[in-house]
Amino acid sequence: MRPLCAFGCLLALTASLPAQSSTPKKKDDPTAIGTRDVGKGINLYSLEKEIALGKQIAQEVTRQAKVVDDPLLSEYVNRMGQNLARNSDARVPFTFTVIEGDTPNAFAVPGGYVFVYTALIKIASEESELAAAMAHEIAHVAARHMTRQATRSQIAGIATIPLILLPGGPYARQAVPAGFLKFTRQDEEEADYLGLQYLYAAGYDPNAVVSIFEKLASLERKEPSAVARIFSTHPTESARIQNAEREIERILPPKSEYVINTSEYTAMRQRLIDAKPVARRRPTLESPRDVPVDTDRPTVRRQERPE
Repeated sequence: MRPLCAFGCLLALTASLPAQSSTPKKKDDPTAIGTRDVGKGINLYSLEKEIALGKQIAQEVTRQAKVVDDPLLSEYVNRMGQNLARNSDARVPFTFTVIEGDTPNAFAVPGGYVFVYTALIKIASEESELAAAMAHEIAHVAARHMTRQATRSQIAGIATIPLILLPGGPYARQAVPAGFLKFTRQDEEEADYLGLQYLYAAGYDPNAVVSIFEKLASLERKEPSAVARIFSTHPTESARIQNAEREIERILPPKSEYVINTSEYTAMRQRLIDAKPVARRRPTLESPRDVPVDTDRPTVRRQERPE
């Protein structure tokens, strides 16, 4: 009977622990990014084990998905992601991969592996909008939501973790353990909250969060099946918009300027839109001359200052 008692006590202890960090004020301070333990909580997975597990899952995803074979686009998205990751609380290395998918979405697996669907790049007309979605996934990794959720499942006595199919078209249906992707509403809200700060810290316009949510909400109204909500616990787009607007006002000090878009992103996105499926197997590198040399300066939004 002792094992049952120990299990019951541990389960009771887990239920009584707060899901969020014990230092909420520090989470409200974007200048403290990188020095706060946002992934605090009961976790049966060490960071090393989390990275190793994520690598295995990521290999399976890339084996089953259709990875976009365009080195220029892949390098650019990875460079964007690394900039966001450097301005996050994450303590693992990151890898960003673009995969074919007709759903405007992105997802992360444990250990810093983030996958971006081509449909998300197509709907994100500005770099800051794509960055907003990627920052949300980085936040899931930084807060260790995946392994913490898997830990809760194991403590609760779920012996097997079912597999789920991620949406995104015929080339992007990967089987991934549901225990690593079934987030609670609180997890999703925290990822929105932290991702907003990471976007801001990386120099992007935080209002891009509102912009991309509005696009997804508009798309959902027109084509409900086009926007996937894998789990019912995910906040609605309207709620996310309201939360983002409130948090921008509450915790983000205004900057003199923010990056909204860059000509490089516009060129990379257009490459994707113009690419023919038959040619993607062996992409050709376009000459740098194809991109105007005098338009490489980012589009910025300057904050007006009172006289």
